Amino acid sequence: MKEKKKISLIFAVILLIITNVATFGLTTFGTSIVSENKYVKLDNLESIVKENYLYPVTDEELKEGELKGVLAGLKDPYSYYMTAAEYENTTQSLTGKFYGIGVEITAGEDNLITVISPIKGSPAEKAGIKSGDKIINIEGNDYTADKINDAVTAMKGKEGTEVSIKLLRPLENKVFDVKIKRAEIKDPTIISKNIDGIGYIGITQFKEETANDFKENLNSLESENIKGLVIDLRGNPGGIVDPAVEIADALLPEGTIVYAENNKKERVFDYKSDAEHTEVPIVVLINEASASASEILSGAIQDHNRGTIIGKNSFGKGIGQSQIPFFNGDGIVLTTFEYFLPNGENIHGIGIKPDIEVSEPEEIVGIGVDYLGTDTQLQKALDILSEDKE
Repeated sequence: MKEKKKISLIFAVILLIITNVATFGLTTFGTSIVSENKYVKLDNLESIVKENYLYPVTDEELKEGELKGVLAGLKDPYSYYMTAAEYENTTQSLTGKFYGIGVEITAGEDNLITVISPIKGSPAEKAGIKSGDKIINIEGNDYTADKINDAVTAMKGKEGTEVSIKLLRPLENKVFDVKIKRAEIKDPTIISKNIDGIGYIGITQFKEETANDFKENLNSLESENIKGLVIDLRGNPGGIVDPAVEIADALLPEGTIVYAENNKKERVFDYKSDAEHTEVPIVVLINEASASASEILSGAIQDHNRGTIIGKNSFGKGIGQSQIPFFNGDGIVLTTFEYFLPNGENIHGIGIKPDIEVSEPEEIVGIGVDYLGTDTQLQKALDILSEDKE
């Protein structure tokens, strides 16, 4: 796999220089006026809010709101400002490991923090936390869904330290307290199984260790002489580009995997696969929630005619973001490039069209083989690979 960067648009650069020279005096003068007016207006706005707003507000809250407002003005849901705590949480989530209690949560419609599920083998699971439980208080402080990021931060901490959590269990109509000792939490992104001679690898998200875990599981399955491989990307929202590219490199013949351009049409990256790859037949499962890095992997497999894509049209996220830290721990996520598949197509707003469209029963939740008997998409994949075996 090689990364190639080429940036040269001489004509555009020359034109830009000429334009800047011609308008330098006007631009400089105008900028100073705009900047002055901008800060005066901002100071006035802060004064008005402090003097007239019904509820108490701190300078820190106002500054945070101003910073978030700059990114909100882009009207881009993928670009946003993060506080230091939010930035740290995001960074840790992409590594796939952190110190905490090991519980997946979401903002419930009742504005309560709702447990999706405890991570298998985690302190949360051992403490008896169940799906559907509501986290209402951490270390004596009440939390609701609008403060979910703060709650995540409160549950994390140094390994071996304890955290007190108050929970509501609606089905039993009871409130109870638990003390949980924090530990290193590894959130695996790979689900692997041998299904009657056909390998199955589900990828929930692309994190730092995903590619290594994928290749380890693929090697293990190939040692069992599998005759085909199902790669399940349903519900995979994406994540880090590099692991998706590394997985594609292990599956594809020599050629382009994906390339990207910035707002100046300069190449940001150009990933290519080498000639070494597995020869096992492949079927990829996608659905409406397969996005970003999932579409890079499935699109590259499709463009190289390396496998069959089954399911529903994917999400269609053909742009990428950079995570940019600031000196005081906060930072931003900013859309900085658009990517193109091997055939030169950008699929933003379009998605990957499956080779074979198959609907999924509504009762199927997540990925894996728990619903093997009723999972129509997985069954179709197994049928195709079984035919190849014969």
